[in-house]
Amino acid sequence: MYRRTVLKLPLLVAAGTVLAHSARAFAEPGRWSADRANRWYQAQGWLVGANYITSNAINQLEMFQPDTYDPRRIDTELGWARSHGLNSVRVFLHDQLWAADRKGFQQRLAQFVAISARHRIKPLFVLFDSCWDPLPRAGRQRAPRPGVHNSGWVQSPGAERLDDRRYMRVLYEYVTGVVAQFRNDDRVLGWDVWNEPDNPARVYRDVERTDKTERVAELLPQVFRWARSVEPRQPLTSAVWQGQWADPARRSAISGMQLDNSDVISFHCYDEPAAFENRIGELTTLGRPILCTEYMARTQGSTIDGVLPIAKQHNVGALNWGLVAGKTQTYFPWDSWDHPYTSVPNVWFHDLLRPDGRPFADNEIQTIRRLTGGQT
Repeated sequence: MYRRTVLKLPLLVAAGTVLAHSARAFAEPGRWSADRANRWYQAQGWLVGANYITSNAINQLEMFQPDTYDPRRIDTELGWARSHGLNSVRVFLHDQLWAADRKGFQQRLAQFVAISARHRIKPLFVLFDSCWDPLPRAGRQRAPRPGVHNSGWVQSPGAERLDDRRYMRVLYEYVTGVVAQFRNDDRVLGWDVWNEPDNPARVYRDVERTDKTERVAELLPQVFRWARSVEPRQPLTSAVWQGQWADPARRSAISGMQLDNSDVISFHCYDEPAAFENRIGELTTLGRPILCTEYMARTQGSTIDGVLPIAKQHNVGALNWGLVAGKTQTYFPWDSWDHPYTSVPNVWFHDLLRPDGRPFADNEIQTIRRLTGGQT
């Protein structure tokens, strides 16, 4: 089944040795203590939210580029989110937004945070992403492929930039510039430094780098350092999503980097409720707050009604994939890449709301509101 499948400035980090060493060697002295992380989490209240992209955007670039950025739609859709009981959103950014127009990008981000705050919703910003198309291009984005899940989503940085030393300065300035902009801003929930860094993007295997895992493993610990160097008041995280996590000796090198460097622990799980609860158990021994930053694949048994009560029981924050159905077409399942759908399925794969803001399923919203105490 498909999943959404270097330079330390100003000095070079030795390449090619990252995977050969224990990932624990990359834990940073500036990482929050478990006590600080737990105090931060207690102050937030229980976090319930969704991964969010405007319904008229196919990817991160289209959401935030000047010609397609749509603050009115953001205001409307986040208003729906709050009215249905959500208090957080996970939002993907992109290095090419910074490279093309850093001042304008920062202005749009500031406006986005202000809109979110008006609805008492806190964004968790994602800086980099290894999923889907490895050849991102700024500017006009392609139209969705009919019947296909997330057909226009793009990686950040793209395959051409992962080991481009000339571009490394841009990546460094992007990370430190965006994090510094909001480093003391309590309206921002936190920083997800890299989404699924070891996802192989198999549906793009013809253009995906064969050495992507090695290049990302060189860059990932540096991104943690860059973000931490501006001393944000918000925590850093990067979600583990595959393999085994309980025993450090059995973790992959990248999963070890993620868990050893994250201030708060995050994970992804699209499995049925029992497996979801087991995943929580694998991470509880770390003694830090836990967020599930991706779940809900209805036809695979990962549902609001099944998963969210377990998250509440264990005080685990939970953000499902997809708020408003739109150009990402994530109501289609992953297998639509093999067999494009000719009509929208009766049971959506992801997404909570229809384009007019009505719930896909009333019972899901009732569950959210019951578990959150009906917050509006």
